[in-house]
Amino acid sequence: MSHTPDAAALIELLGLEPHPEGGWYAETWRDEASTAIWFLLESGERSHWHRVHGGVEIWHFSLGDPLELAISDDGVGVRRDVLGTDVAAGERPQLIVPASAWQAATPLPGGAAGFSLVGCTVAPPFRFESFELAPPGWAPGDEED
Repeated sequence: MSHTPDAAALIELLGLEPHPEGGWYAETWRDEASTAIWFLLESGERSHWHRVHGGVEIWHFSLGDPLELAISDDGVGVRRDVLGTDVAAGERPQLIVPASAWQAATPLPGGAAGFSLVGCTVAPPFRFESFELAPPGWAPGDEED
């Protein structure tokens, strides 16, 4: 019988580091066409609103609790989807965030694992220069400067 490691063990085993948007990450792939990372949020953590200019981001569910992914194409309206394995309940194992769309992620409360581990692929390749973190407290629908 296999045992699923807890969040602290996964952070160590996968060599994850703190991410500026919140949570933990490690880049696992980079070439001229795309990049891929592991991304982990512990229960109670969230990724802050952010966007990646010029790159489409594909989220892939890997392990742990389902994760809510909030996406705003226009900085006003928000759609919320759940990344997970219970497809019959509306969860999806893969979600796509269009280039330059605002996004934020939160593990669903009450999960047994205590974390959500996902993979994120960005094409063309992710560059921190194309990453925009929203000001603290900002959410879609707020007035932009």
